[in-house]
Amino acid sequence: MTASDTGKLLRWIPTLYFAQGLPYVAVMTLSVVMYKNLALSNTEIALYTSWLYLPWVIKPLWAPLVDLVGSKRGWVVGTQLLVGGGLAAVGLLLPVTDFVRWTLVAFWLMAFSSATHDIAADGFYMLALHPHQQAAYVGVRSTFYRLAMIAGQGGLVYLAGMLQARSGSFFLAWQGVFLLMSASFFVFAMYHRWILPRPAGDTLQDWPLSSLGRDFIAVFSAFFKRPGIGVMLTFLLLYRFPEAQLLKLAVPFLLDPPSAGGLGLSTQEVGIVYGTVGVTALTIGGILGGLAIARFGLRQAIWPLVLCVHLPNLIFVLLAFYLPVNLWLVGSALAVEQFGYGFGFTAYMLYMIMISRGPHQTAHYAICTGFMALGMMLPGMFSGWLQAQLGYLNFFIWVCAAAIPSLYVVSLVKIDARFGKKDPG
Repeated sequence: MTASDTGKLLRWIPTLYFAQGLPYVAVMTLSVVMYKNLALSNTEIALYTSWLYLPWVIKPLWAPLVDLVGSKRGWVVGTQLLVGGGLAAVGLLLPVTDFVRWTLVAFWLMAFSSATHDIAADGFYMLALHPHQQAAYVGVRSTFYRLAMIAGQGGLVYLAGMLQARSGSFFLAWQGVFLLMSASFFVFAMYHRWILPRPAGDTLQDWPLSSLGRDFIAVFSAFFKRPGIGVMLTFLLLYRFPEAQLLKLAVPFLLDPPSAGGLGLSTQEVGIVYGTVGVTALTIGGILGGLAIARFGLRQAIWPLVLCVHLPNLIFVLLAFYLPVNLWLVGSALAVEQFGYGFGFTAYMLYMIMISRGPHQTAHYAICTGFMALGMMLPGMFSGWLQAQLGYLNFFIWVCAAAIPSLYVVSLVKIDARFGKKDPG
């Protein structure tokens, strides 16, 4: 690979995957912080925002359209324009009377656009790069996806807090944040329309109506006919069962005052300790988790990794019990929890790759990610109501106990002895 080739690839891979991460953060995290700032209850926040996972749950249903109609390059640019329009709609709809309903509609449409962008971007990446380049640049794409999380959960949450302090209104603050994000996506679309290469395999295609339905059913049937599919799907649904509930209530817990059982942090402080420090620790944990699997193999590493996902949830129990006021202490505790989650989550990702292997690997991996999103959506929907009944302390104790089904299903899975392990040579 020449320096010229490297330079060309670095002109678009970082921006493409930064653009892939931002709308997901907006839908999954910024929406939670915004609605909490705008005085929605935890029950409403968890229920409403959990429904926003649905486009990522069902995206395998229209993935063949992205693969068979038009070009991946065209889908990337088009969906970035749609995401920009959705972000603008959220900002412009905040001043209306029934803003919750209408902003949720805008988030919903943006989520569909973002899920479609994921399919197109990943497909374009595979078409534009040779296999050895795909492996060489996977670290670049994952790094910039994580940087988008830091920019969203950290920088944009901090910006919202700063704008609120100046304007006195969370409505104006979040309107400014979403309109700024919208403008950035129109810039992304124009930039990628200019900079993205035109791979020979990424051509306009006709829609083969006669065979699409038959091929579509065959691909899905092959996945669900795998031996042990019941255990596989149970693993995908339950591995993050505790985290799916915790994730929806972590930010409300940080923002709620001590009188309500929370830590009483400001929006800016949440942006620092959870969005910046926490996501940085999450990223480092993910890198080290991947190295651990490469060293020992997935089967040997699975138990230490799954324990690293669940045991750090005890930190939230301690935070809810002691309600510390020292920001450094809170940030350090969240860093440990996020590091453990990032470290252990690599096992989940590698397991999906393992069970997707075969002639339909791309489509089967998309099905796995759909079940991954479903495993986050369903527990998140009732987590807000459960927290309202139990209070934060008892809720976090329940989250720790909810790891039992996850640990049990891990004991049932079958993993190839050498899968994920780096060859000695």
